[in-house]
Amino acid sequence: MLMRHAAGKRHPGCLPEPTMNTYGNLSIPHPFPYQGSKRSIAKYILPHFPSDVECLIEPFCGAGAISIAACAYGLAKSVVLNDLNKPLMELWKDILERPNQLVDKYEKLWLEQQTDQKEFFLKIRDQFNKTHQPHHLLYLLARIVKGAVRYSSDGTFNQSSDNRRSGMRPDTMRNNILSVSQLLAHKTTINSVDFVEVANKANARDLVYMDPPYQGTSFTRDHRYFNGLTYEAFAEALLNMNDRCISYIISYDGVTGNKTHGKALPESLSLEHLYIHAGRSSQATLLGCSDETIESLYLSPALVERLKIWKPKVIYSEIEKQQELVFA
Repeated sequence: MLMRHAAGKRHPGCLPEPTMNTYGNLSIPHPFPYQGSKRSIAKYILPHFPSDVECLIEPFCGAGAISIAACAYGLAKSVVLNDLNKPLMELWKDILERPNQLVDKYEKLWLEQQTDQKEFFLKIRDQFNKTHQPHHLLYLLARIVKGAVRYSSDGTFNQSSDNRRSGMRPDTMRNNILSVSQLLAHKTTINSVDFVEVANKANARDLVYMDPPYQGTSFTRDHRYFNGLTYEAFAEALLNMNDRCISYIISYDGVTGNKTHGKALPESLSLEHLYIHAGRSSQATLLGCSDETIESLYLSPALVERLKIWKPKVIYSEIEKQQELVFA
């Protein structure tokens, strides 16, 4: 469910969108488990894509869920995947250029782990920290707790394994990796640079989708990376993109139960602020709770103008009036 926020407030309301395309009929593959992936809510993000996207740019790509979904529906002619996590982008190169060899190596690791899965995971984690081999990272991503990548301050991968599970079965992994490779291989460029550098290459016909890694955690260093980006620096970069009339979408702050994740982006950026019901959070599920996550989605002024989005008058139902307390 998608909700629009009334101008100058943080209150959700009904959002009838009778002219928007709907997405969700296709089975979209995913290359590996990754915490924070927008795979489950891609169907709420894709309707805000213009019909004439030359290049979709993901400066914080992670598992590339939005790019994969967009390509599955033919919404982008080309793609740029970027992430500061260089080993992750080396894995992406193997997915696009050597998918069969990558999965063969994964299958070998998956079979070798059966004697002692916990000890084997620690062994591969140590090897990855020394060599940064893509197939080692793929194996770790399949085994770690909640797909949550974590690095120490010195750049060492230090997340623990989920010893209740063996990781994705090789046949399922092969199908997913080959499907993703087929979708993206001939239209995708891989980078591992600062997000400003890759965003600055966008032009008026492109679309930039940003899901910053520090969302809902902090505005300094994030454990998925070796450095961070301040709220002020991010806002300044967005202002520059506004000045260049770049179309962009941002997944940023949000709410789970009574807990607010992150800080809303400045109203001075004139962004269109939407809310997405993302469903029950994984953390809530683990704790036996029923808290639902509501994520923010921001559309740039250039994108709003490009889409000619209809802005209906916000009408609140009794249920939504109760939800207003969350956003007070």
